[in-house]
Amino acid sequence: MAKVAKNIVLYGASGSLGDQLVIRQRKGQTVLSAMPRVDANRQATPAQAANRARFQEAIFYGKAQAADPQAQSEYQAKAAGTPRSAFNVAVADFFNAPNVDEVDLTGYHGAVGQPIRVRATDDFQVTQVQVSIVNADGALLEEGNAVRQPNSIDWVYVATAANDSLDGDKIVVRASDRPGHVTKVEEAV
Repeated sequence: MAKVAKNIVLYGASGSLGDQLVIRQRKGQTVLSAMPRVDANRQATPAQAANRARFQEAIFYGKAQAADPQAQSEYQAKAAGTPRSAFNVAVADFFNAPNVDEVDLTGYHGAVGQPIRVRATDDFQVTQVQVSIVNADGALLEEGNAVRQPNSIDWVYVATAANDSLDGDKIVVRASDRPGHVTKVEEAV
C-alpha cells in the first residue's frame, strides 16, 4: 500500500485502475492499494450472516421511514446541521436501543399518587416508558405508562394502587423507541 500526499496527478482521485489498483482518499491522503480479491466459494460465518441480516433490516427500516412524511421530517430535523441525511439517522436509530439511565424511587413509599421517576434516553427518541410494580411473590400489583416530562428525558409514573408492604417488591421499567426496541430494567424497592 502506498500513500501519496499532494501529488498533482492523483490528488482527489478515487476508484479503481483496471483490475489492478484501488485509489482511496483517507484523512487528506491518497492511498493506493491492490485490488481486493473475493473468493466466490467463501461462506460467511454465522456472526457475519447475522450482522448482514441486521444491517439489511436497518436499511429496510430507513427506507420505510423515508417513505413516511411525518417520520421523514422528524429524522430530517435531527440530521439538520450535520453531514448525515435523515436516512442515515434512521438507520443509526435502528441499531441503538434506548437506555434507562435512572429509576428514582425516592418519592415512592407504596401510597396512591406517589411518583416514580424514570430517566430514559435514546440516540433519537424514547417513545414510551412503561412501569410495573411487582410484589415479592411475583404478582403484578399495577402497571401503566409513564408521562414524558418537558425536558424529554424524564418520565413520571404515578402510583394508582396502595402497596402495604414493599419488602421484596420490584419496579420493572420498559423503555421503547421508534424502531421498536425495548430496554427492560428491574429495580428493587
